Amino acid sequence: MKLLYIILLTWLVSCSAKTQDLQTISSDTMKLRTLTEFESYVIRDKGTERPFTGAYTDMFDEGVYACKQCGTHLYTSNHKFHSGCGWPAFDDEIPGAVTRIPDADGSRIEIICSTCKGHLGHVFTGEGFTQKDVRHCVNSVSLEFIPTTEKLYDTAYFANGCFWGTQYWFNKTEGVIKTTVGYSGGNIENPTYEQVCSGNTGHAECIEVIYDTSKTDFKTLAKLFFNTHDPTQINRQGPDIGEQYRSEIFYTSAKQKQIADELFVELYKKGIDVATEITPFAKFYPAEEYHQQYYEKKQGIPYCHVFREKF
Repeated sequence: MKLLYIILLTWLVSCSAKTQDLQTISSDTMKLRTLTEFESYVIRDKGTERPFTGAYTDMFDEGVYACKQCGTHLYTSNHKFHSGCGWPAFDDEIPGAVTRIPDADGSRIEIICSTCKGHLGHVFTGEGFTQKDVRHCVNSVSLEFIPTTEKLYDTAYFANGCFWGTQYWFNKTEGVIKTTVGYSGGNIENPTYEQVCSGNTGHAECIEVIYDTSKTDFKTLAKLFFNTHDPTQINRQGPDIGEQYRSEIFYTSAKQKQIADELFVELYKKGIDVATEITPFAKFYPAEEYHQQYYEKKQGIPYCHVFREKF
């Protein structure tokens, strides 16, 4: 019995040492930064800075917001909005960067950095500040702002028939971070699917594509847009007929417009009578949840979007 006890004790000590080694390796790998006393109070002890005192509350410069403790990129300036609450507010995050957990108070939802588990703040829904109806209320002290003259992430908007099939193809593309289906190009706010299908709102079924500019670019995405539908059809795509199924690129910059125009001309020279409209982006309204990631949910493939190389 004594021998068994010694063996068990030795095993436990060994396991404990291995656990400590793993923890040390993990900490070294993340290269956690040295924090000030107040930063540690907020980030590690889950404290809160006083409202309207943070450095980033009213700042809207272009750039990326990273975790103060480990440097993980959490939000972009495109996610930020003014809520008047006294802390920086974001209506979205870089996919996978932020984790939601129940708060110790039993009522709120805490948000932490997915990499180092540092405290960021809390997330709220149902307030109606933006179309996404989400507010990440974040302590400025938990963040580090990285200004950029060249976008790390950019957004493109395409309409080429049923948005289910459009999303299917863009989801498969390297460099695409996130896609959302919705409606753009119309004359009323917050349209429903039924309203759009009536043909009275002027909207097109559209997809919002957020992409990493270090891995892909607008020209690559625009080529995919043309390669996955028939751009010669007007107000339809295959069996789907109606103004909402038109072919259209909603450009957000002069550079995007130039690229779209160049591809339009290139296809025309190939004998393709392109009917795609190229118009300035105005507003995008996310579609109902049951439309999001439709083919991923159904485990199917598009019936109206087939890839055909045109370039």
